[in-house]
Amino acid sequence: MNPTELRRHCERRLNALDRERASWFAHWRELSDNIMPRRGSFLGRPHRASDRGGKRNPRLLDSTAMLAARTLASGLMAGLTSPARPWFRLGLGTPALSAVPEVRAWLDDVAARMFRVIARSNLYNALAVAYEELAVFGTAAMVVVEDRRDVVRAYPLSVGEYWLGASERLTVNTLYRSLGMTSLQLVERFGRDAVSRPVRERYDRGEWDHEVEVVHCIEPNPDSMPRGGGVGRPRRHMSFRSVWYEKAGAGEALLDVGGFEEFPALCPRWHLSGNDVYGRSPGMDALPDARSLQAMQLRFAETLDKMVNPPMVASPQLRGVPAASTPAAITYVADTEGVGFKPAYQIKPPLAEFSAAIAARQQAVRAAFHADLFLMATELRDVRSATEVAERRAEKLVMLGPVLERLHDDLLEPLIGRVFQLMCRSGHLPPPPWPELDGQRLLPEYVSPMAGLQAGGVTTPFAA
Repeated sequence: MNPTELRRHCERRLNALDRERASWFAHWRELSDNIMPRRGSFLGRPHRASDRGGKRNPRLLDSTAMLAARTLASGLMAGLTSPARPWFRLGLGTPALSAVPEVRAWLDDVAARMFRVIARSNLYNALAVAYEELAVFGTAAMVVVEDRRDVVRAYPLSVGEYWLGASERLTVNTLYRSLGMTSLQLVERFGRDAVSRPVRERYDRGEWDHEVEVVHCIEPNPDSMPRGGGVGRPRRHMSFRSVWYEKAGAGEALLDVGGFEEFPALCPRWHLSGNDVYGRSPGMDALPDARSLQAMQLRFAETLDKMVNPPMVASPQLRGVPAASTPAAITYVADTEGVGFKPAYQIKPPLAEFSAAIAARQQAVRAAFHADLFLMATELRDVRSATEVAERRAEKLVMLGPVLERLHDDLLEPLIGRVFQLMCRSGHLPPPPWPELDGQRLLPEYVSPMAGLQAGGVTTPFAA
């Protein structure tokens, strides 16, 4: 395709992906309003840099759901991909080959180098964001690309600013995203000659911080070509196509057309139904209780306010007379008989029952986010031994079993493979000891605390 045809193709596909995403959009916004107001990019939300620090949904009166979502995200981070300890061990498709001493030493050396690169990059920070997005919205996305300084660099995305498409195997192989870039960032990233004329003029005038909406498209490349003789392919003929363009003001021009050898986006989903592209989440399960908590906290606050500062009635003689109701204050009137203030009505609300109802809803929200699994040691009161804690934790982990398997397939294995390939191409990995290893499939074995509990063989504690 020429640039004009390619841009029209991307615009048509973006419109189609947007129609498919529309049914999820309102649900995501409700989740953001009631659970995590600082997440999500939605219509009507401020996008300008000068407005991004403003308040988001000041009506949020109960933070139970938000804290429970953070507990789940922190527990997944500590239990699956802890920065403090190794969480995977490399292996090959042939177990007997992996056990050969020379091969085992090479695999362990490669894994150690990968852990150092991952720790030096921002991957752990991006994973923390992805786990929060998963907990609340059911879908997360992050783009992992090559970086000159840190070898790899991750760019986490928030729901509402990207669109996904799936292959016939129902794996995500398409990501479109919209982002704001300043004039300076556009010139630094694509060069002065590639940007549109309005951006170039602003850059020349020194208006470097003016933001422009940019679209980035990543999809399978119909023009991909096979590699030949170990020589890398041109960027335009790689397995996945990458297209950048300014959404407005650039006519039919493109900023850049490139490619990726592997799909660079990691798009884990919490739970899938049928052939859905986007996932369902604990936040969706907790949403009814989270919304009820907001209403209950508002009514509870109004009830307490009426008890402490009730509505009053007074004699008409006090109309226009300065009156004070603070402690030790005096209101002067000519006749004190029958003149004064008194409550319009007395209320005796069942505060204990009200508090119990709120506590029950809060516990329901925590249960939806599996917070009791990660805070078990804090919440249990009748524990008799550490073995009992481990057994109870393993029992509760059964509910997360399908989710962990999906995270292994959608997030961890693609992440390990992507980092491995980027390090190979940049020369940060040693060559294999045998030529026969070239082309062997890399199979990671997960040794994180949650993987060990799931297998029933490790009882190492993990906490949020």
